[in-house]
Amino acid sequence: MKQNLFAHWSFDEGKGNRVREQCTGREDNIHYVFNGAKYKPTSDPLWVKGVTGNALLFDGYSTWISAPSDTRTFKSFTIECWVAPRSYEHGDGGRLSTIVNQHDRETKSGFVLGMFRHGAWSFQIGNGDAWYEVWSEAVTIPRDTWSHVAAVFDGLNGQLVLYLNGIQVALRSIPKHFEIKLPPIDLLVGKNNNPSVLQGVFTTNMFSGIIDELRLYDAALSAEEINADFGRLPDAKPETVQCRNRYDGDRHRPQFHFIPPEHWMNEPHGPMYFNGQYHIFYQHNPQGPYWNQIHWGHAVSPDMLRWRDVPFALSPEKGEIDPDGCWSGGTAVDDDGVPVIFYAAGDKRKDPDQSVAMARSTFGQDGNNDLVEWIKHPEYVAVLPEGVGLRGNFRDPFVWKEDGTWYMIVTSGIPGKGGTALLYTSVDMIDWTYRNPIYVGDSQKYPKTGDAWELPLLFPFYKTDKGEEKHIFIVNPWFLHASPHYCKYIFYWIGTWDRDSLIFIPDDEEPQVFDVGEHWIGPSGFVDPSGRIILFTVIFAMSPRISRDLGWFGNAGLPVEIGLRSDGRPGIKPVTELETLRGRKLLELSDLSLDMADERLRAIKGDMLEIKLELKPGEAERCGIKVRVSPDEMEETLLYYDSSNGRFMADRNKSSLEPDVEKGIEGGPVDLEGDNLQLHIYLDKSMIESYINGTKSLTTRIFPFRHDAQGLKLLGDASTAVKSLEIWEMKSAYDD
Repeated sequence: MKQNLFAHWSFDEGKGNRVREQCTGREDNIHYVFNGAKYKPTSDPLWVKGVTGNALLFDGYSTWISAPSDTRTFKSFTIECWVAPRSYEHGDGGRLSTIVNQHDRETKSGFVLGMFRHGAWSFQIGNGDAWYEVWSEAVTIPRDTWSHVAAVFDGLNGQLVLYLNGIQVALRSIPKHFEIKLPPIDLLVGKNNNPSVLQGVFTTNMFSGIIDELRLYDAALSAEEINADFGRLPDAKPETVQCRNRYDGDRHRPQFHFIPPEHWMNEPHGPMYFNGQYHIFYQHNPQGPYWNQIHWGHAVSPDMLRWRDVPFALSPEKGEIDPDGCWSGGTAVDDDGVPVIFYAAGDKRKDPDQSVAMARSTFGQDGNNDLVEWIKHPEYVAVLPEGVGLRGNFRDPFVWKEDGTWYMIVTSGIPGKGGTALLYTSVDMIDWTYRNPIYVGDSQKYPKTGDAWELPLLFPFYKTDKGEEKHIFIVNPWFLHASPHYCKYIFYWIGTWDRDSLIFIPDDEEPQVFDVGEHWIGPSGFVDPSGRIILFTVIFAMSPRISRDLGWFGNAGLPVEIGLRSDGRPGIKPVTELETLRGRKLLELSDLSLDMADERLRAIKGDMLEIKLELKPGEAERCGIKVRVSPDEMEETLLYYDSSNGRFMADRNKSSLEPDVEKGIEGGPVDLEGDNLQLHIYLDKSMIESYINGTKSLTTRIFPFRHDAQGLKLLGDASTAVKSLEIWEMKSAYDD
């Protein structure tokens, strides 16, 4: 029967961007985002160890193989291969994440073998007039494990059969003497011939994981032959772990900010310190650098900087809890000392389609300090009550305990009024009782606070001289529709948490911001063992086209400490742990004129720097510093204080010669209260974070086109004096 083999890709090359089809000797192209990369050195597709020899790792959005069209008609047909998926796609458009295909659903012609949501898989064929499908939904293809899959079309006897690891798992009868008619299009491995496209850029319905030993036969292999080919499962675990090193040399990818090993990230959430380690979780799409099929990514660290990736904490699963996504939430440690996750579970079959779910770590059983296993509670622990809040906005639970009672606030809004957070209480973390909105915004008076609030946080902030405890309440605005008031800020209020009335009473109803830029969003936070309130955020400002070419999207802002300063003002500053990532000190000077300091500054270049600068503005209308400056100043980003209106600004109009890169000027009011301008700046490739006099920050993102845009230049006039300037190289947090 083996003489009926007509195509075989062994994937034993182990390098390069072409793969040999063994039966003909033809070299087929492997498409990959970093073949001729734009923002990093060209690199090969991801080759790994296979079942035998080598295998190809498909990254889920950019890797596929194209082969010439086969024009024959098949009376019988078999596909065999080894696969090790590393994630399951959402199933956009009802299409399969394809292992191999040459098909056209519109003309009902050809064949496709692929996977669907939650590990289901299918083999589908057509003859130009009819289309037939066989599915295995109960017996799925597991992630991160080798599986031998086989799909058989027996035209003579009218059968479609699926085998997993040599065992028949699905059978469908079809008309006898049926024939497969192929459409005149390329045969593709790893990519659907008729994919859905997101954001006009990203191709979905692609396989994510390893494929090895792919064989096509123009015959129907028997169960015995399939079982003989399977043999047994390999002893070695497949190398499906996401790879940071595929981005080596990327000139825009941050190196000391938290960033996932691959692909998409939005909000970090649930930061916690447990048993000697920091944990961070984050919204993650493992398929590609676009928003879809959200998981909880997970990393651990000894210091909130040097992060080590561990397996996903939560993934969408078939069933009644979270088939359509594991959205943002928080963490807590229960009364038995076991970490617990609270998150918004998505199920589009329901209305509303989000409810609060819970998962408990297995730390109590396995003692695994990385908290890699989580068991989901079988039912929702909180749902949006009928007639309460803003329908479709019920997510991002934040949980804490006081005096024997557990409290939870969940994002929502009050129609016609503004954003809110809905308050629940519990004694056991499982049975929650809805109480009331903790505080309601006024979207008419303060339109920028939006129609609903996301990611609410509440922390004790300080005690007054009279011993009254003040809290800080933090939210992210959300808008029902496109709005001229739409903004990218995190708002906060300081006030009283009235535990008797279960409401928050702000001292001043006007919302405040810590960051005056437009990219510091998605707050999450916790109180660390030393009592510091630590906030994490997410930084976007990337177009779909750029993220496609980069292969990643989003990263966290630096961890920052918020608290009350000695002068009574709220303050924000980067965590002191960042000093451990300092490299060489490049410059130190004090009490110089602007021109003299600028002369010393000319020799300093870099895109990973820490800068501490104090300027006495004098009569200058603008003073500050230019960063990422090209020698001819065709590219530069200005960070400056405008004394005429008391605002700190970032001017990105010349930050990049790239035409599609977001540009503009952003910033906001900063009160220096007569002090000198004191800047603490971190440059990390495309990231810029500026901390201004310890009271405000401005976070922004740039994508310089020129490799030589690495210089620095001071801003001011002859009356401006440089009181001090220190600059260090910064080391990568991921060198190990």
